Amino acid sequence: MARYHIETYGCTANRGESRVIEQALRDGGHHRAEGVGEADVAILNTCTVVEKTERNMLRRAEELERETADLIVTGCMALAQGEEFREAGIDARVLHWDDVPGAVLNGECPTPTPDSEPVLDGVVGILPIARGCMSDCSYCITKRATGRIDSPPIEENVAKARALVHAGAREIRVTGQDTGVYGWDAGERTLHELLDRICDIDGDFRVRVGMANPKGVHGIREELARVFAENEKLYNFLHVPVQSGSNDVLGDMRRQHQVREFVEVVETFDARLDHWTLSTDFIVGFPTETDEDHRKSLELFERVRPEKVNVTRFSKRPGTDAAKMKGLGGTLKKERSKEMVDLKMRLVGEAYEEMVGETREVLVVEPGTGDSVKCYDEAYRQVIVTDAEEHGIEPGEFHEVEITSAETVYCFGEPI
Repeated sequence: MARYHIETYGCTANRGESRVIEQALRDGGHHRAEGVGEADVAILNTCTVVEKTERNMLRRAEELERETADLIVTGCMALAQGEEFREAGIDARVLHWDDVPGAVLNGECPTPTPDSEPVLDGVVGILPIARGCMSDCSYCITKRATGRIDSPPIEENVAKARALVHAGAREIRVTGQDTGVYGWDAGERTLHELLDRICDIDGDFRVRVGMANPKGVHGIREELARVFAENEKLYNFLHVPVQSGSNDVLGDMRRQHQVREFVEVVETFDARLDHWTLSTDFIVGFPTETDEDHRKSLELFERVRPEKVNVTRFSKRPGTDAAKMKGLGGTLKKERSKEMVDLKMRLVGEAYEEMVGETREVLVVEPGTGDSVKCYDEAYRQVIVTDAEEHGIEPGEFHEVEITSAETVYCFGEPI
């Protein structure tokens, strides 16, 4: 599990983003290092209010790059002027706030604590539905901490979801180390049944399904796609981490699925849903990954065109089988990572550009930077609405908006 160092500059909103990032990292079994020199990864949450601040951000990024093996830059300057870091020759991953936890997790599953209970954060309810997984990935250390899947009964999880709705939740995030294998410990595959029951709860809310490995989803893909198509309360969003486009590498990772199964999941959802978001993960530079394997990953990326992607450079975790393998050079991993990130930015940017001019119903989830709010449409695409106070818009409300412009990983909407 990774040790992280995080530094935050700027306004209260930035500090709030850092708290969200840290919570996700702690949920994933990671912990804060005593100092940057002890960290596996450093996270710089930047501000860009004035030119002097920008110079300070670049200088601090240069210092952190020298002190840590892996640097992630996020925040306002990263989003508005990410090219500044590249032009300064700083070797860092420039990411949106929402993408930071997935990048740090290194392809490992999130690790809820043993006493994980529903949490209401603003209008967002967090619902852990199970603990543990059915996988044995060669690079993942969290398996030792969590064990095999332990799924509470459907009725118990529905009761927790109902309590969240009654407490004011307008968005329920269904989480787990691998939601796709919910019920496997009882000899059943019941994620689709659980989601159906949650959507039957009275109230005006939305449900987002957390990470589900391809192997678990593949066996219930038809049932799951049907439930998504029939329930407006479900965000049309599925996070299915493929990790590689090469079956040889997937075998060395012990990922339990093959590329064909992942593609069949995507094709099933494509056939059922008109507007949906595929989220996936790729690990770049696994010790056995060849140039041909990397090419296959890029080709798969182009083929399925995910709208949300976590690209992670492989790093060894102590005590794992993959840590015993002879690793690839850092320069090669950086080159492959840059190639995939460039592809990601192009394809994801195109997906958001295609939304411009369309009308979407969005749920306002939380405050953004300044007087803006973060919203999500039915496919969990992020829509920013500015001048929220002027429009009388607050978290927890549904609004119709026209998409007026797009950035790479989000777009802007104007209330109708």
